[in-house]
Amino acid sequence: MAPLNNLTAVLVPETEYVAFETRRTRTEFIVERYGKFLKESVLDVGCYEAPLRSMLSGVEYIGIDIAGEPDQVVDLESVEKLPFDEAQFQCVICIEVLEHLDALHRVFNELIRLSSRYIIVSLPNCWCSARRQIEKGNGSISHYGLPEQRPLDRHKWFINISQAKEFFTAKATGELALIDLCIVEKPRNPFLRFYRKLFFSPECYANRYAHTLFAVYEKKTASK
Repeated sequence: MAPLNNLTAVLVPETEYVAFETRRTRTEFIVERYGKFLKESVLDVGCYEAPLRSMLSGVEYIGIDIAGEPDQVVDLESVEKLPFDEAQFQCVICIEVLEHLDALHRVFNELIRLSSRYIIVSLPNCWCSARRQIEKGNGSISHYGLPEQRPLDRHKWFINISQAKEFFTAKATGELALIDLCIVEKPRNPFLRFYRKLFFSPECYANRYAHTLFAVYEKKTASK
C-alpha cells in the first residue's frame, strides 16, 4: 500500500491468485483483503443479491441495484445523482459494475461524492475472457455478441488491465489518493506461469491472463 505522503510515486499493483467461481467467492475475497476499509457504513453500488450484507457485522450496509436483492432499487444508468447525501458513507464499493454502464464516468463521480473516506472499485479484464475465442476463431464471449433479442444486461466497454490501470490512476487527482491496486489472476501451475512470463512482458501477460483489477482510493481530506 502506498503511503499518503508519497502520492506522486508510481503505485505498483500487487497480485493475488484467486478464481471467482461465484459472486459469493468474490465477495469473500473482498472481505478478506479489504475488510479494514469496510467499517461504520458501506454503500454497495450494483450489489445484485448483496452477499456482502451477511458478511459484515456492526456495519450500516445499504445495497443498491436494478435487480436482485437490493435494499433500494436504483437504475444506475438513468439517474443523474444517486439518492444519498454527499459523504454519507465511510466506504463506497462498486465491484464488476461500471463496465455494464454507458454512464460509467458519471457513476464513478457519484462514488466519490457519496464516500467520506474510502472507495473500492473493480473492473474486469475483457481481453482475458475473449482471448481463446479470438485465437481459435470461434466460440462466444460472455456479455458480448449479437443475440436475437435485446439482452437485459451486457458489457458496454471492452477493457484490458492496462486500460483499467490507466483509468484508475488518472482518477487519483485532487481530493483522491490511489492507495491500493491489485491484479487478480486465476491460480495456475507455477511452472506454466513462469513459462508464459518468459514470452510476454508484465503488461502483456496481465492483459492475457489476469481477470480483474481492484483499486482503493482514500479521500485526502479524510486522512488528516
